[in-house]
Amino acid sequence: SNVNGTWEASAMATPAVALESLRYVRGSLEVLDQLKVPQSKDYIAVPDAEMAWTVVRSMQVRGAPLIAMVSALGLSIEVQRRLQDSSHNASVEEAAAWLRERMAYLKTSRPTAVNLFNAMDALQAVVTQAAEKGSTSVQVYEAYVQAAEQMLADDVDDNKAIGEAGADAILAAMQSAGRGDDKARVLTICNTGSLATAGWGTALGVIRSLHARGKLEQAYALETRPYNQGARLTAFELMEDKIPGTLVCDSMSAALMQRRGIDACVVGADRVVANGDTANKIGTYGLAVIARHHGVPFYVAAPSTTLDPKTSDGSKIPIEERPAEELVSVKVNGQTHRLAAPGIDVWNPAFDVTSASLITGVVTERGLIKKRSGGGQDFDVPGFLEAQSRKRRRSS
Repeated sequence: SNVNGTWEASAMATPAVALESLRYVRGSLEVLDQLKVPQSKDYIAVPDAEMAWTVVRSMQVRGAPLIAMVSALGLSIEVQRRLQDSSHNASVEEAAAWLRERMAYLKTSRPTAVNLFNAMDALQAVVTQAAEKGSTSVQVYEAYVQAAEQMLADDVDDNKAIGEAGADAILAAMQSAGRGDDKARVLTICNTGSLATAGWGTALGVIRSLHARGKLEQAYALETRPYNQGARLTAFELMEDKIPGTLVCDSMSAALMQRRGIDACVVGADRVVANGDTANKIGTYGLAVIARHHGVPFYVAAPSTTLDPKTSDGSKIPIEERPAEELVSVKVNGQTHRLAAPGIDVWNPAFDVTSASLITGVVTERGLIKKRSGGGQDFDVPGFLEAQSRKRRRSS
């Protein structure tokens, strides 16, 4: 996957994925402009942290894992230019301070997805350690670049593992519902595929894994207003990868469960806090309420970089509000068309919080987080992470 420092992000995951969310080689990062998909496939050069911040803020790049990845790699490109500039002779302290300042700036792009904050905290620890051990600024810069590239490699591996664990969970739930011999009908919201990650995807990765096993009857994608990530991006990925898919609008999910029957909902996440409350794309909470009424298992698929064990419950998650323009208009091919009556007030939160009581399980690359034992309604996310790191310490 890393040939001469060259990363083909989505190509590592599966030869069938036609669209790469990013293209990274040492010295160059390009990202797919997701505001133009599916009408066109345009890549934007990201030469530095400023541009990384801009493409994230504008939603040209979106999806919690990808936001973190592009931010880390954008700064990595800027670092690589510094390494080539012979006139640049910072001290170890200056190099570390500059990196910390750039990382603090990158954290200000969008507030809800915790992957960005977790990635920057991890990279900051790498920089601190390198500055303590290293004798030159070059060593500090190199340590940052290598750590950012490792995050890219890990993302695809983690997604594959999430896909398998999620497929296992859904098939086990179908087995206990007496549908073990049938193929799965799965409903998802927003876009959580190779366009939200470095490849394969989280919730859409679960759908991909079911399909690869020959166990998927149909993937239903909610359109996901007001940004239409389901209609523009998920439907596009399903078509490109020849996965049996059906698009429905957001208000159709109850009728879909009632009339066609759904085996499971699987959604991504921007942040899963200590008790399992989950922030995800607006509409996820409503979908979970409807799924509960119809007895449909509801799974959250997210890498452990999306877990936020420090925040106790969902009421403490900052919820980003987007401009009114995004709700009252649609953009097609760069042209804006207004739909709503002029002058109307708009409330446009980008995310909602689904309470843990509505969630069946949280699927991570390290396995399924289940509800607390003894009939508990919530999850012990810090306990899960602690048990996992104990396991890793034992095996190393």
